[in-house]
Amino acid sequence: MVKLLSDSIADDADFFVEQIHVVAIVFDNTDDVTVWATTFFDNDTHFFHLALPFKALDTLLSLAHTRAEALQEEVADALATANWPALLEYNSDDQPPVPLPSVALKLSVTYPATEDGELDDDDPDDPQPHNIFYLEGVFVRLDT
Repeated sequence: MVKLLSDSIADDADFFVEQIHVVAIVFDNTDDVTVWATTFFDNDTHFFHLALPFKALDTLLSLAHTRAEALQEEVADALATANWPALLEYNSDDQPPVPLPSVALKLSVTYPATEDGELDDDDPDDPQPHNIFYLEGVFVRLDT
């Protein structure tokens, strides 16, 4: 069973995840992209949404090794069709999840906001984070 990453984080500090698999990419005609992904964290598989600028998506896709070129072509084709939002899924036998080997992502936590943009006041001392994280950095392990 896949858990939500937001249910397993201890605090609101930035943190790293590794063993990432991209299962979907969602974008439209803005600079915002959402990547649906899984990670092996705290001895379990966890699902999370990753919010990032479109430019950072190209960086992530280039780290997909043998699938990098095909993924970049799929994104380019989706951009060319201009059917918004675009959803590219990688969670089937024909299109399996995309591993990002030797990659660590630094993530920051997000929290739900009310309509006025403030944090949800149900429990202001202990707000429950969203399962949407912002990309703070991409790190690649270099083998020597």
